[in-house]
Amino acid sequence: MKRIFSIFFLAVFLIGIYAGWNVLGPVVAAPENKFLYIKSGSSFEEVKNQLVVKKILSHTFFFNLISTSIKYNQHIKPGRYLVKDGSSLLSFIRMLKSGNQEAVRLVITKLRTKEDLAAKIGENFEVDSSEAIHFLTSNDSLASYHLDTNTVMTTFIPNSYLLWWNSSFSKILLRLKKQHDYFWDGERSKKAKEKGFTIEQIYTIASIVEEETNMDADKGKIASVYINRIKKGMKLEADPTVKYAMRNFELKRILHGHLTFPSDFNTYQNTGLPPGPICTPSITTIDAVLNAPTTDYIFFVAKPDFSGYSNFANSYNEHLVNAKLYQHALDQLQNNHSTQK
Repeated sequence: MKRIFSIFFLAVFLIGIYAGWNVLGPVVAAPENKFLYIKSGSSFEEVKNQLVVKKILSHTFFFNLISTSIKYNQHIKPGRYLVKDGSSLLSFIRMLKSGNQEAVRLVITKLRTKEDLAAKIGENFEVDSSEAIHFLTSNDSLASYHLDTNTVMTTFIPNSYLLWWNSSFSKILLRLKKQHDYFWDGERSKKAKEKGFTIEQIYTIASIVEEETNMDADKGKIASVYINRIKKGMKLEADPTVKYAMRNFELKRILHGHLTFPSDFNTYQNTGLPPGPICTPSITTIDAVLNAPTTDYIFFVAKPDFSGYSNFANSYNEHLVNAKLYQHALDQLQNNHSTQK
């Protein structure tokens, strides 16, 4: 009898160790990308299935037992959860139950189109890119944000943002709009008014400047060219707007045939600014426009030394001289390449 009791207690002891190990031991394995994504509306069964498929748990017996006892199975919270390799099952379930998910760092740099933005949102969040583009191209959806399909891209200030993976697109837009309002509150808004432009117009000018040069030292002067043209009622004749209108961003040289492309964004065909930005300009470029010097420049063209900087002119004759120098240098460069081949 004593032997039977000994065997029984040993069995209970071993089962206790086994259960303790499965609950408190390092039984959780991190998946390949280290994250568990629980979609909105997921059932408890779908979560369990994902844990096995991704090999986060070898089985779900104890997961099911503990989840039921603390009622996690009745309160599934969607999100992006960081799975720490070797963590205990208990701490893992507590994390899921509390909804302690890991935020997504959305980094916005230069984006040219709404489609580019929608694709970036779709890559980083639960919301589908098709849903994002539908929102961005619907004036009805944008009205509550005091935006329209032309001005919506002016909302996005290139920066780094922390957002929840399961955020709806409207919540993502609201978060970015708040940052936009903070960015323009105060000094920047005041400078825009002093120059006689709305913040949307400053942003649009900055988007053209962004596409014209990578040289920070030239950005203010290029902005002054476009500001002067606008004030004189001249066409901007900005090559990047033609690329945008044609949605051909690989064009190296704008030829005469390209200039006639019919579009509201083609500033060779239309006077004044295009109806919206042609990219999301950097903060540096926006500030360069706001701080653009007062000049009488009307023209600019790349320097013939191919340094990336530009020569500026206030008369057409002076501009022609600068343009011929650059064209001659370009022809020479192309001839040298042809000879080397």
